[in-house]
Amino acid sequence: MIIRASFALCTALALAACATTSTPSSRQLPVLLPSEGQAEALEQLQDGAESPVFAGTVATADFRATAAGEEILAAGGTATDAAIAIMLALTVVEPQSSGIGGGGFLVRGTPDGQVIAYDGREKAPSAAMPDWFLDESGAPLPKKEATISGLSVGVPGNVALAKLAHDRHGKLDWATLVAPAIRLARDGFVVNPRLVTVLEGRLDRAGYDPKAGATFYEADGTPRAAGTTIRQPELAATLEKLAAEGPGAFYSGDFAAGLAAHIAADTPRSAGMTAADISAYEPAVRSAVCGSYRGYRICGMGPPSSGGIAVLQMLKQLERFDIAAMGPRSLTAWHLFLESQRLAYTDRELYTGDADFVDVPVEGLIDEAYLSGRSVMLDAGRRSEGFVPGTPPRAPQARAMGEHYPESGTTHFVTIGADGTMVSYTSTIEGAFGSGLMYGGFYLNNELTDFSFLPERGGVPVANRVQGNKRPRSSMSPTVVYDPEGRPFMAVGAAGGPTIPIQTARAIMGVIDFGLTLEEALAQPMIMGFGERVIVEEASWLEAAIPQLNAMGHTDIVTSDFLYRTNGALRTRNGWNAAYDPRLDSVLRLSGAE
Repeated sequence: MIIRASFALCTALALAACATTSTPSSRQLPVLLPSEGQAEALEQLQDGAESPVFAGTVATADFRATAAGEEILAAGGTATDAAIAIMLALTVVEPQSSGIGGGGFLVRGTPDGQVIAYDGREKAPSAAMPDWFLDESGAPLPKKEATISGLSVGVPGNVALAKLAHDRHGKLDWATLVAPAIRLARDGFVVNPRLVTVLEGRLDRAGYDPKAGATFYEADGTPRAAGTTIRQPELAATLEKLAAEGPGAFYSGDFAAGLAAHIAADTPRSAGMTAADISAYEPAVRSAVCGSYRGYRICGMGPPSSGGIAVLQMLKQLERFDIAAMGPRSLTAWHLFLESQRLAYTDRELYTGDADFVDVPVEGLIDEAYLSGRSVMLDAGRRSEGFVPGTPPRAPQARAMGEHYPESGTTHFVTIGADGTMVSYTSTIEGAFGSGLMYGGFYLNNELTDFSFLPERGGVPVANRVQGNKRPRSSMSPTVVYDPEGRPFMAVGAAGGPTIPIQTARAIMGVIDFGLTLEEALAQPMIMGFGERVIVEEASWLEAAIPQLNAMGHTDIVTSDFLYRTNGALRTRNGWNAAYDPRLDSVLRLSGAE
């Protein structure tokens, strides 16, 4: 497939001009032509050559961000370059979910099988103590009170992550990567139905900052309508500063001092964020968490994320069952998937957290013998009772279950470079519009609410308790997959809080077990188990099967129309195909979209 005329216009003209088009990005993405090789490739096509030069492919949850990534690949940038440009562009067009005011995880897999993970998770300020989210009586604060304040804001890590990844794997200059986001902020982007839906009923949070309220709401408090063009000059100025001075400008000088003071002023504690907290922030290079599933090598993010462990546990516990023979519409297959989720999540709460502060038995949690023993607890015909955390090899002792509120924001995107390098990047500000605080035109995260509000139970410490300079546990699951021959096969991940590992495992199962196309795998129904409750996707075929699920012992079932958001890229016999969750189509299209 060759590059389309519509994208050629996007790269020739200002990206913001293309932001007003109605083309959705759920399509199969084009093969791109790197700028330095366009003439040669076009000449080959005219001479009857079968394939153009491959420059990469992109999947995001917004077509403006997709275009930013494609622009960078077409200019000869790497998969890492494109991922950074996408993260920056999403700061503008998807303010509810992610951006430079938050953090993220990036997993990079090369064609020869080398996988590295970058940790840009936010950190608590040094003043944060285990009682950070407790009131004077020692009880946990209400979630809303804790969220919409400086208490919930961690030191943002996305810009530092981007700098580290760019220094190691980038090709284009930094300013080039920021340029698409600057144009979107300065020249404007068109509001889509998805943003309107998220803004509705959230004026107290999305409009907490008066400047944010004036940007995204009308004077009467109603969200700006779909089709409205929003310009953000303050955000454009921030991005221009980062382009001119480099990413280090975010963590130094007047910018960092002003950011810290802004957060501290809204923190109901005697001590809060300081400029030193911001300037001291460093992203981390982590070992990816890797395991096998039916001969495929699957690598994801390790601590402080629980996601990579959970994805491997869910899949590995299913490996003894012939899921492929059951088929994608087998209720038994989805019952087993549900049970494997429940089992994996019991370990998640007890053992996972920031490994710089607590002992996380990663190798034990994904140990094949341990998971084989756990798998025996799964009954193909009946819901099992009494799932409890296991005792993996090298498990720490005296660890208590915590208490926290589930996150609900986040975005995910993947890029595939010209050389076949896979980048899977999950970026977040935690909940919709983060803490509600805004600085420099971007929303600040509420990531610290991912900590357990209770630091201990019965005198036994919780792994995910608040501590100064600590990263809160996450569910984010950026993942890369290699086929049985060791070749790059799939990059995938999701948004949606604690559903993220489940969505990610579901997509992998759909492709590997059921042999589905990427689009079909992402369109599979969702079924999730949290504690005793089961959540089934509304209007899916699984909703009609609730009576049968009841008969299998799943008695506490509710339906949900939650907007699931999984993105991925899959290598097929015809090359790489990228797609996002088809559920997004209706909310990304503008009125009159083609």
